[in-house]
Amino acid sequence: MDARRVSATEAALELIRELVARHGPLMFHQSGGCCDGSSPMCYPRGELLIGEQDVLLGEIGGQPFYMSAAQFEYWRHTHLIIDVVPGRGGMFSLEGPLGVRFLTRSRLYTAEEEARLAPVRHCPA
Repeated sequence: MDARRVSATEAALELIRELVARHGPLMFHQSGGCCDGSSPMCYPRGELLIGEQDVLLGEIGGQPFYMSAAQFEYWRHTHLIIDVVPGRGGMFSLEGPLGVRFLTRSRLYTAEEEARLAPVRHCPA
């Protein structure tokens, strides 16, 4: 079995279920900084254009999770764990009005996990 590149805490999965009930299918993109810091951004699926500069890391709560290919080069040895905490996050992320924000926690893969990682898939242009 392949190791996963991204997972979510139970609190994050619960929030994802709530957001899906409100907004329909979602998508996540790990922000690389600038205005929203380095946080996972949650959008209605298809609202953010994904292209060949992005990679699909996997799914959390049945929703796709993307990251830019350039940023992935820095994070490729790191498992991302998406959590939720009180406070305001990215201004465009769907969870903002609820007074909570998604947060990325991370840890390095073990050598065994790293050996089982499937390659990431670059998204089509």
